[in-house]
Amino acid sequence: MEIIAAYGTILIILAMIFGLYMTWGVGANDLANAMGTSVGAGAVTVKQAIGIAIIFEFAGAVLAGGNVTKTIRKGIIDPSSIVDKPEILVYGMLAALLAAAIWLMVASAKGWPVSTTHSIVGALVGFALVGIGPDAVNWSKIGTIIASWVISPAVGGTISFILVMSTRKLIFDTENPLKNAKKYAPVYIFLVGFIISLVTLFKGLKHLHVNLTAGQSFAAAVVIGILTALLGWSLVRKVAEDPAADRDFHFASVEKVFTPMMLFTACSMAFAHGSNDVANGIGPLAAVVSIVSSGGEVMQKSEMPLWILLLGGGGIVAGLVTLGYRVMLTVGTKITELTPSRGFCAELAAASTVVLASRTGLPVSTTHILVGSVLGVGLARGIGALDLRVVLNIIISWLVTLPVGAILAMIFFFILKGIFG
Repeated sequence: MEIIAAYGTILIILAMIFGLYMTWGVGANDLANAMGTSVGAGAVTVKQAIGIAIIFEFAGAVLAGGNVTKTIRKGIIDPSSIVDKPEILVYGMLAALLAAAIWLMVASAKGWPVSTTHSIVGALVGFALVGIGPDAVNWSKIGTIIASWVISPAVGGTISFILVMSTRKLIFDTENPLKNAKKYAPVYIFLVGFIISLVTLFKGLKHLHVNLTAGQSFAAAVVIGILTALLGWSLVRKVAEDPAADRDFHFASVEKVFTPMMLFTACSMAFAHGSNDVANGIGPLAAVVSIVSSGGEVMQKSEMPLWILLLGGGGIVAGLVTLGYRVMLTVGTKITELTPSRGFCAELAAASTVVLASRTGLPVSTTHILVGSVLGVGLARGIGALDLRVVLNIIISWLVTLPVGAILAMIFFFILKGIFG
């Protein structure tokens, strides 16, 4: 308690700096990954993607990022045995933020799309092992996370594979692909509005105390889906045949139908991402602020001040603008060649998998799902359409994320403990 009273201001300032650094990493890696398919498919430029992200990611983070959140993230660690030593938990949160942020910076610089959730989870486990004890770690939760490394990409990849096959059957392998593209586009756009609004209704609005039942959520999603389909139809019907472009690439005119459809997915994914993943950066920051402000009380839940949400939203956007292009290039161009139709299938599959996971309680990473969906799109053209060297590097980066986060957090925990006593 004495340490909290003596160094409270310094500890909060450190938490703000480390929290901003962590949210910067979230923007550079996780958000860039979410926007990568739109950029790689040529639906939007890097500058346009950044513009979309600034508006919708920031709106998602601030509007639906969380008024009340569990400060001890996701039930990974149990701090009840150190309630009389709150400074230990403060050191741990600071160490976890710094460890996860550094790993995200390294991964982003290399262009590896890693999970920010798993980065902070690994860091929290590392701190808990040396700061509290192995019994404080919820090991069954860690087991389900490891299982999700295989399950979530497989589900995303399977759905995107099916979607690609459906576009071939209904559009590309027909006698008049452009006419059929316009005919079926409203159906696909309805699915975008329906699925993405379900993602937001199930996950993004719970912090705003908008508590809808499953039936009400589905009804609202259907209405939003129909409105989105009507708006999309008004854009798609204006797409004209371009014989000159079709000479270079047979389906150039058809792909133009999918470009406005990808704009819907890009905007929606940015909002959903901001509302969900900003907590990875600001959760531990909120925990430190809560402990110091209360004079050393270790609470499982605390109010999330607006300034913390603003700091998180700003950090995420800054990360995307400064270093996000590297991960965007990996997801959008290096795994497999994307077109607007393939990118659209990947994003719709990823969003569908997030909905499935949120309803079944499966702890998943949006990064793993999206990469799995891109792999599924590539596999629809055969294994030769994938750059297996890039895929191998991505898998290795996923496997080392938890242990690297844990080891770094252990080191920083001991350094902070040595400095403050």
